[in-house]
Amino acid sequence: MKPKKPEKEENKGMSLADAFADDEDVVYGGNDAKKEKKQEEKVEVDNGEKKVIKASKPIEQIKKGDKIKVDGKEFEVDTQYILIDHKITKEMAIEAFDPKTDKDYQIRYFTGRLDVADPELYELVNDFMYQKRAYKKIEF
Repeated sequence: MKPKKPEKEENKGMSLADAFADDEDVVYGGNDAKKEKKQEEKVEVDNGEKKVIKASKPIEQIKKGDKIKVDGKEFEVDTQYILIDHKITKEMAIEAFDPKTDKDYQIRYFTGRLDVADPELYELVNDFMYQKRAYKKIEF
């Protein structure tokens, strides 16, 4: 008698983004231009302070040489890379610098998740340590 083959799982290989593809409130991966529109401007309340994120394009498309304004200060993007790949989303870092002061900064965010998690701003305080900084408005 032959051993039984395990039955195929219907959703095997389906990503979480595909499973929730019909859910209009969920944005995953940033591939849908209609859903990306949600990222254009957003106001969040964090510890009593309002945060505004104004985007002219998806944050994932920011590249070297682009400009980012944080509370009116203009930074120049040096690079963008993946910090951690969490399978469903990626934790990303945008490294930028202030050309006037030559200080280095990082903006960290999760791909396709600006609707639930604001980007975080970090300043390089010595050669190897970043310190989190508060901000009210980011424009890119």
